[in-house]
Amino acid sequence: MTAQNVIALTQAESALIDTYNNHVGSLPGDENVLLARDNAIYALKTHGLPSRRIEAWHYTDLRALLREVPADDLSAAAEKVAPLLDGSSVFTISRDGSVEGRVEGATVRAYDAALLDGSAAADLSPLGDDDAIGRINGGLVNSGFEISFEDGVAPANAIEIQMFAVGGQLHSRLNVNFGRDSKVRIVERHIGTKGSAALSSLVSDIKLGDGAEVEWIILQQEEDISSYLGQLKFALGENAKFSLFILNAGGKLVREEIHGVTKAPGADFQMRVINLLGGDSHTDVTMVLGHDVPETTSTEVIRNIVFDKAKGVFQGQIRVAPDAQKTDARMACNSLLLSDAADFSAKPELEIFADDVQCAHGATVADIDRKQLYYLMSRGIPESKARGLLVQAFVAELVEEMEGQDLIEALENVIADWLEARDA
Repeated sequence: MTAQNVIALTQAESALIDTYNNHVGSLPGDENVLLARDNAIYALKTHGLPSRRIEAWHYTDLRALLREVPADDLSAAAEKVAPLLDGSSVFTISRDGSVEGRVEGATVRAYDAALLDGSAAADLSPLGDDDAIGRINGGLVNSGFEISFEDGVAPANAIEIQMFAVGGQLHSRLNVNFGRDSKVRIVERHIGTKGSAALSSLVSDIKLGDGAEVEWIILQQEEDISSYLGQLKFALGENAKFSLFILNAGGKLVREEIHGVTKAPGADFQMRVINLLGGDSHTDVTMVLGHDVPETTSTEVIRNIVFDKAKGVFQGQIRVAPDAQKTDARMACNSLLLSDAADFSAKPELEIFADDVQCAHGATVADIDRKQLYYLMSRGIPESKARGLLVQAFVAELVEEMEGQDLIEALENVIADWLEARDA
């Protein structure tokens, strides 16, 4: 290493490197995986975490925001949690690397098996020089699983993936392949333990075969002293339909990246995001979507409720390739700021290289409508209750789009509980 490669490491950067050095002997992997891990950590040593000078991280200065990495607390333990939807098949990913769960019509193996036989080595390469999540996760991953659904499989119940980030760090991977014409609902839950600080990362690689229909729900409820770094990558086959719903309702520092591409005509991507932000938290949802072929569609709607001194970010980039004629892509980000100190930054982008397309994007920021508030209060509803009703109505539309009354009620309860805790 030359002198020009050396940087003054922050406390968090040093802690991540120390975590690797202290555990490298026990991390699973063959020589190819070990080389990929070494490369990821070496890049962290030489470049550090990204700052606002890196364009993709301009609104989320990870080097400044990730101030420390919690040490392992072996006494911390996750409590068993009932699934969001009754009857779900539950997969559990925990700090000790264990994976539990099974579902008919699918083959499952623990991700450490892919690390040990070396097949995971290619997965651990970052997406680019600014891929901090890929580097951290690639160097430290030790849990997760690979799952492949057979062609035509349609489980009657949801599959729930529970991630327990307690007492230190948890770095996991999900590789999920959906066979042709399969129809599956996945619930991905990130669960913290009260009073236990954690840093967790998850990189997911999802592939939908031709005609597959997948509903993927992410419910993020980390503790308000914890950090979560997520990266979801997906590719859609012909006439595949991927519906992604994200509800962020926790975490001190959250970065959720979505990187997707339509690979064949008829592919459709729908994304709905609700960010519930309070305290002095910072939550960033960043999406890059490539329409690479003709006749594909996508719609993204993001709703943000921001209290206190919280800060939020949405970066959404849609790229339409020269051959991707007949693309229909629309994106909207709407924010409700409920404090003078609250802040939300929206950066929607379109890169269009085809001429026969329909594409649009927009962003709005507002406070509660005073006329609507007055209307409710004039009918005897107390101001605090009236404000709460208007706030809930702001996001209710996205929840009510979901299929199944049980799912709608479960998500509405999460939102109502979060708002009640803030007297909204």
